[in-house]
Amino acid sequence: MLHPSNPRLDVAELTRSLLALARPLAERSATTPVPLFLRAAVSHHTMTVQSFRGTGSGLRLTDWLNIHNVRIDGPADIRRLRKSGKVEKALTFKGRISDIADDHTEETFRRSYAHGTTLRVIAGQVITTAQQHWLSKALAGPVVLDQEQSLQDPEAEAALGLSAQDIEQLRAGELDMGVSSCRDPFTSPFGRPGQMCPVAPTRCLECRNAFILPSNLPQLLLFAAHLEQLRHRLAPRHFHALWGQSQANLTEVLGLRTGAEISRARQRIADEGLTLQLPISSQAEFDV
Repeated sequence: MLHPSNPRLDVAELTRSLLALARPLAERSATTPVPLFLRAAVSHHTMTVQSFRGTGSGLRLTDWLNIHNVRIDGPADIRRLRKSGKVEKALTFKGRISDIADDHTEETFRRSYAHGTTLRVIAGQVITTAQQHWLSKALAGPVVLDQEQSLQDPEAEAALGLSAQDIEQLRAGELDMGVSSCRDPFTSPFGRPGQMCPVAPTRCLECRNAFILPSNLPQLLLFAAHLEQLRHRLAPRHFHALWGQSQANLTEVLGLRTGAEISRARQRIADEGLTLQLPISSQAEFDV
């Protein structure tokens, strides 16, 4: 690229780049000192290098079209070819301005090229990317099991993508993370490979590794009450950004339980004095 990422061009850097581009041609033609611009042409398998002249015969686009017997409709203006190239770049790079504006500033691209087909490609790509992002988040939630006995199904391993050891650990409660059980706490999408999940249980309802069993219902109800408190304490936009997906997934999960199951879970909370089990760090963050 011949321009830096910041809006203003660095003249010294631009000059060094031009000299670096011209140096191989200058060495080939034994031209010293190295000029900023040279003209190279290939004829009959032989390349000739000459000093660049902005005017002269054979240098215009119309000359090139005549030599190659190319016929076009409308005026033969090199800028038409440049704009066509920009459209092709927009299609190839899916509207990424940083890649399309590789021979001028991004502001120049927005001012001179970002219209017509290019603008539609960029707008469509932005919309598609945003939709895919939120769809992926919505679909990357937990697996909900209606019955504990489903873990005893002979076909559970294949249906759930679990090993026999994983199923045994789930049944024994060894993978209970609080509001849900976990396929593997050491492969969390929120942490590094091999690291114990750093966000359990607050993000379990947004995690593809989570398995929600009927036995998790009391903690789910307590977590729902906790989110309701946060909803009243935080600004709507802030709450939605932090907890909107968790609340949506939790509402969907609770909607799968019957009224009798929810009543029994609430009674168990009262009888056993159950409380929401959250890490101390999470409690401190929520109390700020």
